[in-house]
Amino acid sequence: MSSLVKVPDNPVRVNARLDDPLSRWLWLAKWILAVPHYVLLFFLWIAFTVVSVIAFFAILFTERYPRTLFDFNLGILRWIWRVAYYSFGALGTDRYPPFSLGEEPQYPARLDIAYPERLSRGLVLVKWWLLATPHYVVIGFFLGGLRLGVWYGGLILVLTIIAAVTLAFTERYPKDLYDLVLGLDRWALRVAAYATLMTDSYPPFRLDVGGSEPSHREDRS
Repeated sequence: MSSLVKVPDNPVRVNARLDDPLSRWLWLAKWILAVPHYVLLFFLWIAFTVVSVIAFFAILFTERYPRTLFDFNLGILRWIWRVAYYSFGALGTDRYPPFSLGEEPQYPARLDIAYPERLSRGLVLVKWWLLATPHYVVIGFFLGGLRLGVWYGGLILVLTIIAAVTLAFTERYPKDLYDLVLGLDRWALRVAAYATLMTDSYPPFRLDVGGSEPSHREDRS
């Protein structure tokens, strides 16, 4: 017998708003303008890694991710997402990212992860390496990486460069291209939250495009 089941929203919610108008040429300098953020985020990522290790043992023994540590790491991911959205993770705004671990609701790129009251002790042992591996393969294609000492840009970088060139000549960021870039970013951020132990919800193999996070869906079971 089938029934209509309401599937809860994904605990990792990525939302963004495309600013209009955007500068035709500022994108040429954004990688330089973002350097202070990159320097700070290098050290914050080290802290993020240390906190994640501490959280690993906390979850293993208590089934809880300490709330203070969770909020700290969420703040770092929010910061990373804002900088990526400003620069070549999307080029979706000309508003300079704030130097902040806070929520910053007025900034056009937002990330929220629902705090889990309980996390599985068993999953914490395998989700960050074994279970997440298929997603690593996929987002590796999105993000690119270092191979044999040579940096290869991923699909997101290629698409944002296309968008930047289009913007320079037409003063418009193609809507379909923007929606696709946001879908790829959303996928990567969902995997980041899962792999860093912030949720037990397995990331869907689904490209949810557009700036707005999809609402709940209804499935039949």
